[in-house]
Amino acid sequence: MALPSDSAGTRDWAGFARLFVRAVVSLLVGYLALAFAVDPYDSGRSTLLSAGAVRPQGPRTAAALRGRDPAFEGAVLGNSHIQLIEPARLTAATGIPFVQLSIPAIGPSEQLALMGWFVRNHPRPQAMILSLDDYWCTDDPTLPNDKPFPFWLYSHDPFAYARGLLRWPVAQEVVGRIGWLLGARRRQAQADGWWDYEPDYRYLESLDGERFRATRETPAPEEATPGRAGPGFPAAERLGEALAALPEALALVAVLPPIYAVGRARPGSPRAQAEAACRSALEKALRRHGRSTLVDGRRERPALHDPALFFDQTHYRLALARSLADEIADAVLRLRAAPPIAQ
Repeated sequence: MALPSDSAGTRDWAGFARLFVRAVVSLLVGYLALAFAVDPYDSGRSTLLSAGAVRPQGPRTAAALRGRDPAFEGAVLGNSHIQLIEPARLTAATGIPFVQLSIPAIGPSEQLALMGWFVRNHPRPQAMILSLDDYWCTDDPTLPNDKPFPFWLYSHDPFAYARGLLRWPVAQEVVGRIGWLLGARRRQAQADGWWDYEPDYRYLESLDGERFRATRETPAPEEATPGRAGPGFPAAERLGEALAALPEALALVAVLPPIYAVGRARPGSPRAQAEAACRSALEKALRRHGRSTLVDGRRERPALHDPALFFDQTHYRLALARSLADEIADAVLRLRAAPPIAQ
């Protein structure tokens, strides 16, 4: 009996390899088509299964739907340092429907991505509130982010979005969204994105406990924070470029979030000098948009000396957040009533 030749065996393996590659490519294309149609985070790239409601999920991905929702014409952007600003309070005071797009532990690069997303999805946005905390004082031109963030979800680039869909956690979200869409009772997250995290702090420990007290009452160091001493502040430069491209009619209110008095830099110290230089760079960036202003939550006032209004030195409580929201709303109304400043 004749044995198979080496060339026949080679042809068999080559045929199997081609079949395997075709199967993998078919599965990949099929999954991408399904994932695109399902649109796991309701980004609007496919509206085939859009439900118009936020499925319970983390804010990093929930902002995709909230940030494009036409029901909102104003947005609050930042991290936990402005997260307690209630969008409903701003809406009641200004008549502009606001959404909270703040996400814990994000910095300038993420905020700029979310700003771009909101503006791209709102042809005539009315107002934007932007928190400018100390993360904007970085001297690293790469604007690094400490926590993972789905930049692909908010990208202009369709190929970046397609690559993002290939991640395993995203594939799990595709399945989860299908189950949610088919469910008889769809649990929904709050549409305007507001989340009061004060109960979470209380769960950890009494706010009068030793850990919170020690954190609040430790004086700020004299030296500037490494990586935030300047002389250049690339995040401020990037901010100026982004603001210059905003619609002229949009009222932009930048906010320096409150800091507990003990945590503020001593006047004349290297830390205070670095903070002043950063503030100057940020104010220069704000001048790139004619209808903009700065609300200084750090200006001297009795509230900043009241430990009952702070969790720690940079996270303030709801009572202070509400008074700050009122200041922000007043600033929005002034900007909308005044003609744009010549650039």
